[in-house]
Amino acid sequence: MKAFLFAGFAVLVASGALAQAGAGGDAGGAPKTADFVAQAASADMFEIEAGKLAARRADAPARAFAEEMVKDHRKTTQELKALVAGGKVEARIPQAMTAAQQAALNALKGLQGEDFTRQYLAGQARAHEQAVDLFARYGEGGDNAALKAWASKTLPDLEEHLRMARNLAR
Repeated sequence: MKAFLFAGFAVLVASGALAQAGAGGDAGGAPKTADFVAQAASADMFEIEAGKLAARRADAPARAFAEEMVKDHRKTTQELKALVAGGKVEARIPQAMTAAQQAALNALKGLQGEDFTRQYLAGQARAHEQAVDLFARYGEGGDNAALKAWASKTLPDLEEHLRMARNLAR
């Protein structure tokens, strides 16, 4: 059963990532501004909710990581909302995470202990690989100067999150 849940979680996270990678163009180029905003905002929502859950269920090292993810992703959420509200970016912030992200979160909710920690950290490594790719592509080729600068400024933090997630997942 545990193997089935893990495989299901991996498929859900991967399918959400593939859907996001294809939004607004090929995976090698920058996404459209509206797509980037939607993807970044929904990823933040997922990171915050998964992090809050992990802060209660994961082992101590993963809990510390989760608490940092909640703090950092709340910050990026506020920064992105400020860009949109300030008129620097014309896009809509989604009100909910994607269906794939919600399904992955629901799968995590069904786990406890070591199984939870293992799934959470594996998912964090994959999610941050996708975020690094997304932010790098927009930072290099995005069409909104303010958002492009924000993506480039945020990228080193996401790369650090990825490094931390990979180290903890070992």
